[in-house]
Amino acid sequence: MTHARTMIVVPTLGSRPALLERCLHSIAAQQVDIDIVIVAPVNSPEVQRLREQFGAILIPDPGNLPAAINAGVAAAGDGTEFVNWIGDDDLLEPDSVRRSVAVLDRLPDAVLTYGACRYIDSQGRQLWISRAGKWAPRILKWGPDLIPQPGMLMRRSAWERVGGVDESMRFAFDLDLLLKLQPLGSFVDIGQVVSSFRWHDDSLTVGDRSTSLRESEVARRRALTPFARRVAWMWERPVRGATRMAAWELQRRARRMIESQHG
Repeated sequence: MTHARTMIVVPTLGSRPALLERCLHSIAAQQVDIDIVIVAPVNSPEVQRLREQFGAILIPDPGNLPAAINAGVAAAGDGTEFVNWIGDDDLLEPDSVRRSVAVLDRLPDAVLTYGACRYIDSQGRQLWISRAGKWAPRILKWGPDLIPQPGMLMRRSAWERVGGVDESMRFAFDLDLLLKLQPLGSFVDIGQVVSSFRWHDDSLTVGDRSTSLRESEVARRRALTPFARRVAWMWERPVRGATRMAAWELQRRARRMIESQHG
């Protein structure tokens, strides 16, 4: 089997086939060949139908999200150079992968590309656009993670050097991955919208948010020097409070926009 240079993993439970189909279509419609790997319950008729429709590789669901992502990337063939994953209800922007590959081809010292992310509601209507900008990688070790994961593209060689995502984490494994990749090379903002993230108003409960914050602090401490680790308490509490307030404000803003769109 001949493998494309780029592979996108789609972990899914198969419970939202209409959204999954839109996600897969956004990958297949890119202006570059992409191997699609679906990690899902293999006994789902809808998943089997979509696997056949999009010519995807199907990997059995191992039981949790980070393990599913690692299993999907592990299916990469010899010719696969660039990898990422995307949620089954998120979307890639047209032509974003080709542009990302072009940047990585032009900049051999870069290990990852990213761009702006369009937030959409359950009907696919735009809520707002998050533009992380070139300074987003500079605050990863102490501030919020502003690099939108769905539109990232990273070198497979870098992924394998850091061992993929941490399967012991539930929420912050993408931040942990970014922090492990950062010493290997530069992150490049390609300066355009690359993906759409579907906003679910109840996606993070208070308990989930607390777990996410704790995991984020663990990931950041791993990336610090021994001295910085000893004094991290000086900024962790303010950052934790600011992150909670920002999450609350995002929830409030999203509810207000969704309500206004519904009339």
